[in-house]
Amino acid sequence: MKRNADQNPLLKRDIPEGDNAPLYAGVKQLILDRIQSGEWPPKHRVPSENELVAELGVSKMTANRALRELASEGELVRIQGVGSFVAERKGYSALFEVRNIAEEINERGHVHKASVVILAEETAAPDIADALDLPIGSGVFHSLIVHSENGVPVQIEDRFVNPEAAPGYLEQDFTVLTPNAYLTAEAPLSGSEHVVEAIMPQPWECKLLVILRTEPCLMIRRRTWSSKRIVSFARLVYPGNRYRLESRSGKMAEEGQIE
Repeated sequence: MKRNADQNPLLKRDIPEGDNAPLYAGVKQLILDRIQSGEWPPKHRVPSENELVAELGVSKMTANRALRELASEGELVRIQGVGSFVAERKGYSALFEVRNIAEEINERGHVHKASVVILAEETAAPDIADALDLPIGSGVFHSLIVHSENGVPVQIEDRFVNPEAAPGYLEQDFTVLTPNAYLTAEAPLSGSEHVVEAIMPQPWECKLLVILRTEPCLMIRRRTWSSKRIVSFARLVYPGNRYRLESRSGKMAEEGQIE
């Protein structure tokens, strides 16, 4: 059975039924069609479960599953008590390359902005000293920067730097020049180490990224070397619903066969 389009003012489409496609998949496709056509742009509020039930004549379980799966697939952002909204297209960052985030954002035709929260010399705690291969209590340079894309925070860069590798670090204006750009020029990269984790953000990270405490994030712990000296140790945190990390390698990537 197909619902009459006149009975569905919000979706104005028939739900494909029959064959082997479950009803919730038809509801998902109706919503995806609107998103992919651009009719429902990012941040557009989509019909609620109750609205889908009333206008499509489906069960609440069917409506819930359709919205839930679209959210898990990154197409929607669901905010409890507020509604479901079309997700913004995610930016992306090279996973195993040490790239300048400002360049990545500019390459997408978007605007990069950096807000410096901390830029100071500090005493190295045991974990930071170990990461930089320095004695505990050594002086280290610390920067905490929030990078935004088109005004939306997409990365917290929490970085500790070996002063011997980059003595002028604290004198830089990191709203104009990124730490990556400065360090690459000051201490040319010879090696890097990456550890990737899925995390739940800390309260202060939620404030800086303007996200809910329940929103998962992606985190990279990155160490970089110049010659045989560790230059910096950075903890990079990305909101999971705004960013993706990707890596390409091998013949297929070189030939452009991987999307």
